[in-house]
Amino acid sequence: MPSVRLSDVAKYAGVSTKTVSNVVHGYVHVRESTRARVQRAIDELGYRPNVRGRILATGRTKMLALAFPDLRIPYFAELAHVISRAAGERGYRLLLEESGGAPEVERAILSAEEAGIVDGVLFQPVWLTSTEIAQHRGDVPVVLLGENPAPLGVDHVRIDNIAAAAQAVRHLAALGRSRIAYLCHAPSPGATSRLRLVGYQQGLEASGLPVDPALVVTGDVADARSAAAALAGALDAGMAPDAVFCRDDLAALGALRTLSERGIRVPEDVAVTGWDDSTVTASMWPSLTTIRADGEQLARRALDLLIERVDGYDGLGRHEIVDHSLVVRESAPAPKDE
Repeated sequence: MPSVRLSDVAKYAGVSTKTVSNVVHGYVHVRESTRARVQRAIDELGYRPNVRGRILATGRTKMLALAFPDLRIPYFAELAHVISRAAGERGYRLLLEESGGAPEVERAILSAEEAGIVDGVLFQPVWLTSTEIAQHRGDVPVVLLGENPAPLGVDHVRIDNIAAAAQAVRHLAALGRSRIAYLCHAPSPGATSRLRLVGYQQGLEASGLPVDPALVVTGDVADARSAAAALAGALDAGMAPDAVFCRDDLAALGALRTLSERGIRVPEDVAVTGWDDSTVTASMWPSLTTIRADGEQLARRALDLLIERVDGYDGLGRHEIVDHSLVVRESAPAPKDE
């Protein structure tokens, strides 16, 4: 059976060959009704783009890489899902990479070896400094995600971690809580814990509460079990919080377990907040009050910036902040006067 050509799809859909090409390549300036008609023709005729020919003609693979430190963390897995879907809408496929937070892997992600495999990279580094990222050869366009500082020449999309942390702490203070602990601060190379610690302190100061280092619990934030053990150790050492601001939802899950095992009621005795609004947070008992980053906005803006780079934009880096919100649930409900 002869292969279906672009012109066959155009004739079947009653549009120009150029319009079919625009739909196939994910160009945004196509009327939705036209896009739908072309897509029906593609599906019914079984058209498949000539990928090798396209690469030879354009130098593009229509593949993007997404590199996260650890895909076991719910936030990264869920954001990868959102980015993959948004990339597909733009005509791109996504290659997932996991750095494990290893410096040599992060350097490889930025190396020229990616050229010819993917057209661009979305990357959340842990170890690499802004200077080291700035010095990479630039054969593959890069957009950075996450909290680490970005060089002037590289695009960067993130939320305001300091403002979000301060908002969560102010919410706890508005509930009348005055001994608000931070679980867990991880003295790691990444900026996440440091920025959220700054926001935690700002929230305390804005609420007229003392900043007490004894209420900051350090520990591994990679899993809920570690966070549960860290909080248990702090309670055994005499810490008596009436609220716990958790670095992320995994830490909050660990906190809820430890508090339940000790017979400490949430939120009556201790209010708890998380961070990331993972899919499980609404189903926890009690359901978790948590910071939610606008994942759709982050994904779409990061992809827009990356595709602009792929298409030839060579200006200074665009450093942008996307929206966040505090999702109020049972673990730290709204103040009664609201």
